[in-house]
Amino acid sequence: MQPVIVGPDVESLLDWRELLGAFEAGHRLPRAEIADSFLYRDPDTLLSRAAWIDGLGSAVKTATIFPRNPAAARPMINGAVTLFSDNDGTLEAIVDFHIVTRWKTAGDSLYAASLLARPDSRRITIVGAGTVGASMIDAYGALFPNAEFTIWNRSPGPARDLAARSPRARAETDLETALRGADIICTATMAREPLIRGDWLEPGQHLDLIGAYRPDMREVDDTALRRAALFVDSRDTTLDHIGELKIPLAQGVITREDIRADFYDVAAGRFVRESEEQITIAKNGGGAHLDLMTARHVLERSRRAESG
Repeated sequence: MQPVIVGPDVESLLDWRELLGAFEAGHRLPRAEIADSFLYRDPDTLLSRAAWIDGLGSAVKTATIFPRNPAAARPMINGAVTLFSDNDGTLEAIVDFHIVTRWKTAGDSLYAASLLARPDSRRITIVGAGTVGASMIDAYGALFPNAEFTIWNRSPGPARDLAARSPRARAETDLETALRGADIICTATMAREPLIRGDWLEPGQHLDLIGAYRPDMREVDDTALRRAALFVDSRDTTLDHIGELKIPLAQGVITREDIRADFYDVAAGRFVRESEEQITIAKNGGGAHLDLMTARHVLERSRRAESG
């Protein structure tokens, strides 16, 4: 059978809540086998991630991350996603890289927020006005339909532009002010030094940390980590790979036991907020297993549309 090519037209068929259901179902299957490879040519990164889940098949996602590209009106992140059959290992599909990345990345944090953020959350602050920040406005809007957004960006212009394109959104130039009173704080930056100070955080807030993906990158400081209950999407892809946790673990600021749960603990009831006043932090590390779950969901949604 010839492999299927799933292009960007499939996006109109996708639904955020359906994707969260796919994540829940995927994490009830046997734990994924994963392997990551990172190559660096500062400031550029070549990232290859592979995953195999019994029952879903296997996937390989390769991404190139070139931070200077936007200045030349080119996408910063590019790549390819290949999906292989669980039955015989044949190439089953090539799924649009940008669709998988957008829905996996935003869906990852949305899944954490669905479990940890207070259900009545309404005030959401987006730190970083790039592509991911824009995706998170769409994603949060599906789960929190009455949400109002505050957008902060290191350069004010992109924050104003994103706010102008987004209903119920406004730009804020002062970061501390943008965080005060927020129910959910989402960070999607390229910061290498912490932007978010733990002293600014307020009881009951939930933080989705997305931006840091390299060993030398962090978005929140040590105080924030000490004040919060800490969760990750996957221990395997965050603790020893991303500076957000790798650095404070190495320095003894936190311990591995401080990580309360990852998505594989959802079924056991451990990925939960314990009180209205608790501050929660969920680190979004991505991971090929989530790309696999997303790519499989996208392919199945495309097939349903063709057969219907």
